[in-house]
Amino acid sequence: MESKKPEASTPRRFLRGRSLSKRVHLAAKRQTKTIGLPPGSLVYVGKEDAEKGKIGLTVFDEKKCIEKDLLQMEDLVAAKEEGGFVWVAVEGLQQVKAVEELGQRFGIHPLILEDILNTSQRPKTEEFEDYLFIVLKLIDYNASTDEILVEQVSLIIGPDFLLTFQEKHCSFLDRVHERLRTGKGRIRRLGVDHLAYCLIDSIVDNYFVALEKLAEKIELLEEEVVSNPNREILQVIHRMKTDMIFLRKSIWPLREVVNRLVISESAFIKEDVKPYLRDVYDHAVHIIDTLETYRDIVSGMLEIYLSSINHKLNEVMKLLTVISTIFMPLTFFTSWYGMNFKHMPELDEAWGYPLIGMLSLFVAVLMLFYFRRKEWI
Repeated sequence: MESKKPEASTPRRFLRGRSLSKRVHLAAKRQTKTIGLPPGSLVYVGKEDAEKGKIGLTVFDEKKCIEKDLLQMEDLVAAKEEGGFVWVAVEGLQQVKAVEELGQRFGIHPLILEDILNTSQRPKTEEFEDYLFIVLKLIDYNASTDEILVEQVSLIIGPDFLLTFQEKHCSFLDRVHERLRTGKGRIRRLGVDHLAYCLIDSIVDNYFVALEKLAEKIELLEEEVVSNPNREILQVIHRMKTDMIFLRKSIWPLREVVNRLVISESAFIKEDVKPYLRDVYDHAVHIIDTLETYRDIVSGMLEIYLSSINHKLNEVMKLLTVISTIFMPLTFFTSWYGMNFKHMPELDEAWGYPLIGMLSLFVAVLMLFYFRRKEWI
């Protein structure tokens, strides 16, 4: 089946929305809100238009799974009394007061809560005596705006609880909720560390979806660079190049985070979960290698663009040179017989004018034939 040739206006769809690099510049500006505040001050640093969100509470073990919205913190006491494992999922980090109360209930250090509310954090993992803290970058593709979005997800793994903090609701994480709800696999039996693995695995797997969309863009852009290089193409290449750099900064630490979980001796990561984490580590390495390949391709597109522009310029210069060369003898004829000296013998010839016209045409055709034979044109 033949691939459909992209339309000439294909790059315009890549110019929609805001680039990742511009969004990170805005995040850096919002970071100034924390300047001068004491360590551990809880200030939301993120998108102003972020979702208000909700807090979900799930209590589960091998036999049961109870899901409900956490409307008041006193419900946590009743949830713990029911036994089993507790998963609190916070969607929407503008709920600063709720995040602070959760930190107090579960004994989370204020500096960790500050990192959770600061959505410009680098992916990392930190081990504490009572819990394990993980920060990851969630990469998602928005089909309506044709954008690749980067959000922050924080996880706190305790002995019998898991706290997750997201900037907004992520539909692909619903698959984990469904597995927990139906009890498929080992997700209920192996506890909160296995649940955390399932969430991390879903986040990493969604990287492949985003990279697939990115590959489609690169493929279309490659054809446009060769067939129709223009100023708009150069803007698209520059935008994709800066986006690649930002994606690399978001994805590269992922390998280190997962590797630290694999080699960790923390009591919150049991040995039977580590083989699954090693599989996630392999996926992370594959994602990084793929991203590096795409980055090299986009960097090479700039060279292809410059080569195409130079080739176009050379073709234009060659055409102008041929035209100038053909008109050189014609200019000589017209200037020679335009002198109008009184005793020029050719001026009195009846066939002088048509003869010069035929001679000029003959010389022009002869030169074109010669250029064609030499394959100069």
